[in-house]
Amino acid sequence: MDFPLSEVLQILSTEVAGYAVPIVDLIAVQTKDPYKVLVATILSARTKDETTAKAAARLFKEAPDLVGLAALSEEHLARLIFPVGFYKNKAGFLARLPGVLASEFDNRIPDAVEPLTRLPGVGRKTANLVVAVAFKKPAICVDTHVHRIMNIWGYVATKTPLETEMALREKLPPQYWLTINSTLVAFGQGTCRPVAPHCDRCVIAKHCPQIGVRPRKVVGTGKKPNTDSMRKFVSWNVNGLRALEKKGFVEILADLNADLVALQEIKAMPDQLSETLKNIPGYIPYWFSAQKKGYAGVATYSKEQPLSVIYGIDHKDHDYEGRVLTLEFADFFFINAYFPNAQHGLLRMDYKLRFNNDLLAFAKTLATKKSVVICGDFNVAHKEIDLTNPKQNEKNPGYAPEERAWMDHFVEAGFVDTFRMFNQEPDQYTWWSYRFNARTRNIGWRIDYFCVDQKSKKRVTEAAILGDILGSDHCPILLGFR
Repeated sequence: MDFPLSEVLQILSTEVAGYAVPIVDLIAVQTKDPYKVLVATILSARTKDETTAKAAARLFKEAPDLVGLAALSEEHLARLIFPVGFYKNKAGFLARLPGVLASEFDNRIPDAVEPLTRLPGVGRKTANLVVAVAFKKPAICVDTHVHRIMNIWGYVATKTPLETEMALREKLPPQYWLTINSTLVAFGQGTCRPVAPHCDRCVIAKHCPQIGVRPRKVVGTGKKPNTDSMRKFVSWNVNGLRALEKKGFVEILADLNADLVALQEIKAMPDQLSETLKNIPGYIPYWFSAQKKGYAGVATYSKEQPLSVIYGIDHKDHDYEGRVLTLEFADFFFINAYFPNAQHGLLRMDYKLRFNNDLLAFAKTLATKKSVVICGDFNVAHKEIDLTNPKQNEKNPGYAPEERAWMDHFVEAGFVDTFRMFNQEPDQYTWWSYRFNARTRNIGWRIDYFCVDQKSKKRVTEAAILGDILGSDHCPILLGFR
């Protein structure tokens, strides 16, 4: 049956009227100035609306127009807009903007998508949003909310926001082009959230097929969500579980609402952990710590009692470091692994490769019995696309030829990198150095993986990087598995 788009959007237009207005729409209500809409849109990328609003207010106080913007240095712009995401990059874009507009567009903001994309810091999403919001001209702005929700509804079946934009240009009735972004952004922030969406109170629940969705668990309702038997798994190198507890780990875990949560580098023995961490409602914890205090160690929180638990891989050279914890369920094994770092100068490369090969043999043996999911911090970026500066890191730990060759061998042995099943885009990272504002500038590496054996590939329903969740130098990653 076709999705009743017109009826749903009519319901949502009433529903989101009481929600917080997306910041770019709010600025457009306050002013008709395309300059302010453009600048606010540039600032809003990868940034919470409240942060964008404060930064825009500071900036517009000193630079109410292009002339004022041109008078500010890049360094001063960076101070004004901090802490918006990638603020240094955005300061550079804003510093160059007046010059480009003067030389190419006679100091006027373009009112069409293609010329807008020639401006610094402006991609198709930003360009479409400016055309729609500032100029009220037909345009379809597809951000992550529009892309995600349209796929949840089954209205499109696409893998990237660009594919979604192109599909909607062919399919979406023109009367919805101007409003679709503001409606679905508000709805996506308020109800249909990326993590633990509030399907239990959704006004369009009866119309929504919930494709690939794992709704939040509502305690005491007795309702079972319609998830098509999908399980939700999360893996996260926490870089110290005790430190992360102080940053809201328990609350983050509740919001994630995953069936299995694999943690690496917990850096603690069980007797060093608080009672809160040991007794999180709804979860059974399993620990495999390193013998050395404050080092390595893995833990897995499970909503379901496993059939068995395997501590280590039965290898004396590795198990004392607390690197592998496996839970067995009726139809799959779940391997939580923290791979060694080759270390500066590649001093530990030989050991790392021995560990890798021994773990692979262990996983292949399990795969002869039932499905295998293996996740964790692999401590290697496999391809050039998986790190910001591949050429500069070709001989460094995490991207050395031997490590990448082993990843090739791992894939050839029948294990699938699930993230690349769904996303082939660059700039998708799971680890950022604490130095040089690397995370803010998105100078990172993708070294955390969910992999499955080849025969289980069809059981994977989604794979994602949860880059907005803070607390560690890594971010969590997600796998949907039916």
